[in-house]
Amino acid sequence: MKKSHPMRRVVLATAATVSGIVLLLALKPDSDPDASAAPAPGAAAQEAAQGGAGAPVNGAVTGDAADTQYGAVQVRLTVADGKITKAEAVQAPKGGQSDQITADAVPKLNQAAVAAQSADIDAVSGATYTSAGYKKSLQSAVDKMKAGAGPQQGGSGTAPASVTGTFEGDAAQTEYGVVQVRITVKDNRITKSEAIQAPKGGQSDQVTANAVPKLGQAVVAGQTGDIDAVSGATYTSAGYKKSLQSAIDKANASATSGAQQGGSGGQQDGGGGAEQGQGQEQGQEQASGTFTGKAEQTQYGVVQVRITVSGGKITKAEAVQAPKGGQSDQITANAVPKLNQAAVAAGSADIDAVSGATYTSGGYQKSLQSALDQAR
Repeated sequence: MKKSHPMRRVVLATAATVSGIVLLLALKPDSDPDASAAPAPGAAAQEAAQGGAGAPVNGAVTGDAADTQYGAVQVRLTVADGKITKAEAVQAPKGGQSDQITADAVPKLNQAAVAAQSADIDAVSGATYTSAGYKKSLQSAVDKMKAGAGPQQGGSGTAPASVTGTFEGDAAQTEYGVVQVRITVKDNRITKSEAIQAPKGGQSDQVTANAVPKLGQAVVAGQTGDIDAVSGATYTSAGYKKSLQSAIDKANASATSGAQQGGSGGQQDGGGGAEQGQGQEQGQEQASGTFTGKAEQTQYGVVQVRITVSGGKITKAEAVQAPKGGQSDQITANAVPKLNQAAVAAGSADIDAVSGATYTSGGYQKSLQSALDQAR
């Protein structure tokens, strides 16, 4: 009769669950001929504890961009069961003679990477610089893949954190203005994708109003950053995808971090509940990141606050939306800086309204409180 090994089953289940969390958000963007392709997030956590079986590496891993004399080269790997099944250049030199060299060299380099299962590949004749950049980015991707597959410390059975929260991508500059995307994630699924900044003014207003909702719907529907550009909004689409990928990367980082924090907390036995509660409290005090509150409608327009938190303290507060037009411009210009300063000084939403800006102050406080709730 076989002996059951409950601890081993728990370890295996944990490794599989961790892999599942990260892979749900391991979204890969496509390359856009009008803009640099956004990097895909790192592949998931893998292989179990030393000496034990674990989930093999699966997902997409993007190497660092490598600058060459003729342009940047960046390689993305698709990995299944710990093996490279596809290699592609999401960035490569282009323009003039570079187009021909890239078209000839990159497919050969891709094939070589899959065949070698490493970055130890030969340069393509006539494409020395592109080959060198490719190998450098490829090695970076391989290193990330190996780091993701590293052994997990400890063998206690702990449930990884479920990713829920709001993540803002970096602002992406386009020819017609800045695009910045925020995604809302609940239980590892993107439930909302929106542009908190987008080109505006003149024809841009119409283009933005048409394109942004479609891009947001595509993200939620596909649960991926690999979305098509909206016809007639090439630049806005490219900026959206770039900022979106940045938000996804932050969500992935949160997933991995949450799983690791859960692992250490799970080693507490018996009376460890109190210690675990204390650890959570300390984690709140040390919160770091950017958090955007809910948009609050006021009589004169929407107010929305974003805070930057470092070591559990508000280091910056700003209004990403505020009433504008007519007299509202003057009121906003006077009130918002004072509210920002008050938020940082107080470290809370318990701040006084600015005289003459009652409605704006009220909306600011509500959105600020929402941002603080997220940070906690």
